[in-house]
Amino acid sequence: MKNVLITGANTGIGFETAKQMATLGYFVYLGSRNQDKGLKAVSKLKESGLANVALLVIDIADINSVKRARKELESIIDVLDILINNAAISGEQPQNFSTGGMENLRKIFDINFFGTIQTTQEFIPLLRNSIRPIILNVASEVGSLTMNSSAARNPNYNNYSAYGASKTAVNAFTLMLSHEPENKHLIVNSVTPGFTATALNNFTGTRSVSEGAASIVKAATRTDVTGKFFRDDNEIPW
Repeated sequence: MKNVLITGANTGIGFETAKQMATLGYFVYLGSRNQDKGLKAVSKLKESGLANVALLVIDIADINSVKRARKELESIIDVLDILINNAAISGEQPQNFSTGGMENLRKIFDINFFGTIQTTQEFIPLLRNSIRPIILNVASEVGSLTMNSSAARNPNYNNYSAYGASKTAVNAFTLMLSHEPENKHLIVNSVTPGFTATALNNFTGTRSVSEGAASIVKAATRTDVTGKFFRDDNEIPW
């Protein structure tokens, strides 16, 4: 049974992704910064008949928490096959760069960008023990420079400028990590779940959590390409 770690998996799209991955037969470690909420999420999955799940307490913005989580997982398993960097925040609004507060911007980047990187760095050694290791970074169309420069740009993007910029940075991380010579055996991709109704957008999204998670699961189980950006198993522009 292959092992999967999903950050931010105690609720929303992370929880649904964990459910779908466990249903496919993976052993899923639900990353949660809050132990009580994480335990409740694990219990909910087990009550639904999914025994192949466990909690891993991890706050991706806290390097000490990330290191503790890595050590704990290393004491349980020798191989991590898939890392899904899902944990993120949307931040406070408005997010106009001309007037937005720097504290809000720094917080968004500290979690969405730097948190994703330091989590990846800590777990790469476990991933390298896998025959076909996969790193999947959950991004967003709001972070696509191509879509932002399009005449058909969604005006809703204006509400998430800082969040979108953090996801642009995540996409850059994906692409550059995939090209590092020492990572040629890794599969590193980005995925967008689409505008999914979660707490991240106050449940204003137009897609169901099930649909959004399905997009993540499809990308997380691909082994044929690296350094790409996907939605619903289709490549989309950076």
